[in-house]
Amino acid sequence: MVSNKGGRKRLVTGVVSTLTAGLALGAFALSGTANGASADTATEAVDTVQHAKAKNKTKNKNKPTIVLEHGAFADGSSWNGVIAELRADGYPVVAAANPLRGPSADAAALRTVLDHVAGPKILVGHSYGGNVISQAATDDPDVKALVYVAAFLPAPGESALELTGKFPGSTLPDALDPVTYQQADGSAATDLYIQQDKFRRQFAADVPAKQAALMAAAQRPIAQAALEEKATSAAWKTKPSWAVVTTRDLNIPAAAQRFMAERAHARTTEVAASHSVAVSHPHLVADIIEQAAHTTAH
Repeated sequence: MVSNKGGRKRLVTGVVSTLTAGLALGAFALSGTANGASADTATEAVDTVQHAKAKNKTKNKNKPTIVLEHGAFADGSSWNGVIAELRADGYPVVAAANPLRGPSADAAALRTVLDHVAGPKILVGHSYGGNVISQAATDDPDVKALVYVAAFLPAPGESALELTGKFPGSTLPDALDPVTYQQADGSAATDLYIQQDKFRRQFAADVPAKQAALMAAAQRPIAQAALEEKATSAAWKTKPSWAVVTTRDLNIPAAAQRFMAERAHARTTEVAASHSVAVSHPHLVADIIEQAAHTTAH
């Protein structure tokens, strides 16, 4: 069951125009020999295609860029379904690569992406990615809104580990596969994976088994220190925020998500989904992002 306070208008004019132009070209190719269609017909069809492309470019210029930040145990491909939805509606999209080393370092990496993208932006974070966008968006006037998807919204001085344990319900500790290694300076560090045979139940219970298996194999580890590092700023204190709360989440308890969303005065949608809601419910997630984009457009 999904609780949502808004909808969106599907913007398909450019797609229909392009399809119509494609059919017109196809018709000319078939009738050129059978009916002797004139060169003017071909020119008109090509003009229609060019007009559709120009219209789509104009449509993109009027929309903010959506910047997506994945979280732990995932990569940019976890946004694929959401990206397809957003692009179909004319939004430019960038899915940033999250190093998963620590909020400060990862926010600095995300800042390089934000600085490279001109114009207004909507910043979206999943899971630990919420820590990162909260810091990266601080004092950036081009970030018009924040969208937290089954994510952390830490206040300064809070860590992801602390917020996870604030309420009961997370089974993540028993599913982890820690790997300790030696760093260049000789000190020891630990990366955390989710055990592959526990990945689907823990992380993606509502994702098809074959797809979840691929996600498990491709997961990126997060530094244990990243979950312990305390936040230094919170952009949600000054920017309008939206939150998707996942009520069947075994990573971040729904109660913890609600607590953080309410504290941030975020516009909240609850959905009976796993932690991988962007994979299992891409239309819903894209819808919330577009609500944020539309509401903050000016």
